[in-house]
Amino acid sequence: MKSKKSDAKPVSPKPAHLLQQLARTPKQLFAEAFRNQYGALCFRYIDGGYGFEILVITSRNSGRWILPKGWPMKGKEPHEAAEIEARQEAGVCGKVWRSAIGRYTYLKDLDDGRVVPCLVEIFQLEVKEVRINFKERGQRRLEWMSPDEAARRVREIELKSLLVNFEPRRERE
Repeated sequence: MKSKKSDAKPVSPKPAHLLQQLARTPKQLFAEAFRNQYGALCFRYIDGGYGFEILVITSRNSGRWILPKGWPMKGKEPHEAAEIEARQEAGVCGKVWRSAIGRYTYLKDLDDGRVVPCLVEIFQLEVKEVRINFKERGQRRLEWMSPDEAARRVREIELKSLLVNFEPRRERE
C-alpha cells in the first residue's frame, strides 16, 4: 500500500534562507568592496579581577546576538567610533584601546533590501560604567556572560574564535 505522504519538499518561489538567496547571485554580492565597520568587545572584570565577562547585545532587526558595532564616523578614529557605538547601543562606557584586537566578516542586510559584505574591526573596551539611559535602550537585549557562552550565541565563525581566544590587555595603549 502506498503512503499518501509525499517525500518531496514543497518548492518555495523565494528561498527562506539568506545563503540560498546569495548563492543565486554571487556576482551581485561581491560586485562592491567590503564595507568597513567598527565594533567594541566590551568586558568587565569579575571575581576580584581574576575573571571577566563579555557583553553581547541583540541586533534591532533580527534579534541575533552581536557585539556593539557601526559604520565609520566622520572625524572619528576607528576606536572612537567603536566606543561611541558601545555607548549608544549598550549604554557602556570605559577604556577603549586604540589598536584593533581582531576582525571578522559578515553579511549585512541593508534597509533597501541589498546584502553587502562587511569587515568589522574589533576594539577592546574595558567597561567602567553602565548607564541606565542610553540612545537605543529598549531596542536590544543586553547580557553579560563568559567568553565561551558569548561564542555560542553569536553566528559568525570568525567572531566565535575571537571571543573564545580573547584575553584582556592589562596595559592601556
